[in-house]
Amino acid sequence: MSRLSLRAIEIFIAAIEQGSVAAAAKLLKTSPSSISQQITNLETTLGATLIDRAARPLALTPAGHLFQRRALTILSEATQARAELAAQDFSKLTRFSIAMIDDFEPDVTPALMSQLAEDMPSAQIVLQTGASLTNLAALESRRADICVAADPDTPADWLEVYPLMNEQFVLLAPKGIVTNDALTQLANLPFIRFPEGQVVGRKIEAKLAAERLSLPHKFELDSYQSIMAMVAKGAGWSIAPPMCYLRAQRFQGKVDMLPLPFDGLSRRISLFARRDALDRMPRDIAARMRPLVNDMLIAQTTKDFPWLKNGFTLLN
Repeated sequence: MSRLSLRAIEIFIAAIEQGSVAAAAKLLKTSPSSISQQITNLETTLGATLIDRAARPLALTPAGHLFQRRALTILSEATQARAELAAQDFSKLTRFSIAMIDDFEPDVTPALMSQLAEDMPSAQIVLQTGASLTNLAALESRRADICVAADPDTPADWLEVYPLMNEQFVLLAPKGIVTNDALTQLANLPFIRFPEGQVVGRKIEAKLAAERLSLPHKFELDSYQSIMAMVAKGAGWSIAPPMCYLRAQRFQGKVDMLPLPFDGLSRRISLFARRDALDRMPRDIAARMRPLVNDMLIAQTTKDFPWLKNGFTLLN
């Protein structure tokens, strides 16, 4: 009889969460045939069929449902054991996975990765970048050990949260259009929205509703570069985090970043981990990140835009 392995359990969970062998193979950077063989070996070891391979997406059999609960517990315990063994020394880690908000990708992320590479010389460090909800989902499914994301609407009780920064939202307008009453002067331009499926989009729509601002639904874009390009061409205006402006430098000469005509719209970006899973590591990594965030983002931005000083701030 084959032995039960953590790798086989990880593959089983990935296949079900991704919905197909091909998607699981892509996620785990291996071949579909390897995924199928590992699942077959696992089923042979357990003496039960766990996955209905004919279903699209893949579905659990009754035995699979029973094993899934145990499998998640096994992976959680393995993660915690690994963290406890490495708690006093990062260099003992053999693998560490991070899901990082893409806002940090050009500067903060490479600097952090360089530091972690020095501290974890024997570890395989796996980085994925994406939107906040995607990163939090990766953390929940154990595809990431930690994640950096905008705070969700209602943080789950299984999360440890380490705040990094507060980001006050801004108004983005074509260069030179706004001189006094922003909303009046922009009334004839379309409003460019973020999708409500994003944390940013929901926050903006909730604030517009609270301010009783009804804006026609013409453009909905999920890319900072696309939003800035549209604004730069005079095709519309938007409400966005300052990072939208900072991450699209080639359009900055044709876009004004201005204070919002109302208060109370901001987001918090934090480092998240599964509660009690990694000992002090998430707290230590958050402490490493704060100086990077301050030096690479906040200090220069508030120097160039002094009116942001009270809203674009480091958090401890």
